[in-house]
Amino acid sequence: MNREILISKWLNNDLNDQELEAFKMLEDYDDLVKLNEGLQAFKVDDYNTSKELDTVLNTIKSSKKQSTYWFKPLMRVAAILAICFGLYYYTTTLDTTITTEFAQKTTIELPDASSVSLNAKSLLIFNKKDWKHHREVELNGEAFFKVAKGSSFKVKTKTGLITVYGTQFNVKQWNHYFEVICYEGLVGVTYNSQERKLNPGDSFLIIDGKIIAKEKENRSQPSWLSNESTFKSSPYKTVIAEFERQYGVDITLMNIDSEQLFTGSFAHDNIDVAIKAITLPLHVTYSKTNNTIILKRE
Repeated sequence: MNREILISKWLNNDLNDQELEAFKMLEDYDDLVKLNEGLQAFKVDDYNTSKELDTVLNTIKSSKKQSTYWFKPLMRVAAILAICFGLYYYTTTLDTTITTEFAQKTTIELPDASSVSLNAKSLLIFNKKDWKHHREVELNGEAFFKVAKGSSFKVKTKTGLITVYGTQFNVKQWNHYFEVICYEGLVGVTYNSQERKLNPGDSFLIIDGKIIAKEKENRSQPSWLSNESTFKSSPYKTVIAEFERQYGVDITLMNIDSEQLFTGSFAHDNIDVAIKAITLPLHVTYSKTNNTIILKRE
């Protein structure tokens, strides 16, 4: 994780144990801690750095006629105060960014007690400071949402916009794949400027730019929350991509049609069992070397 993200998460008290250790290894760790302690006395909701600096400078100019002895020291103080206030205002308005790596899942509690469970290799962005007025997140990957009742809640993705009012739903946004499943409440999905309402059990699925009809969802939550990926008449390439995310491996297909449909599932806790689950039904053989798997049809 890069330095800027570590500092942002530290200021928002969002560091986990591993990230905290990485933050402490930064060269300027001691300076950052001292600066943050000094800024605690300056916490305000809104601060106009330029306006306050002008006020200080005007005061200095008016007093300059009486004495020039204090001008340079006061200029230094004014500059330091402006920088401190500006730094505080900037850091408290930064977005919070949560990411997961291969084979990793995590659950985040949002400022209104809504929760988001992130699947492997996913990214979620939101802003705590403006949350009361704009309950909005950006998602790249897959996430399951439990939204607390309140004002409009929106999930922005590259493909479509999801709007909800107190509900449970799953969003999956990958290259050439976009799916929203409503498990509770009411979900609105806006795609190509048109909104479609989803009731519990309804889905909205787009693969390679085409809207795909799906049967009613009868689960109470997505299977990946129970460490299992389930597919029904899904292109084989989407199965392979999900397998790579869950196990952190690279898979190469040989003499296999990646568009053929697959129905089945694989678990996330045993790679040997999982690879058989996605190869045996299609009569595909495989070989595995370290993090590379080759699937082949004779």
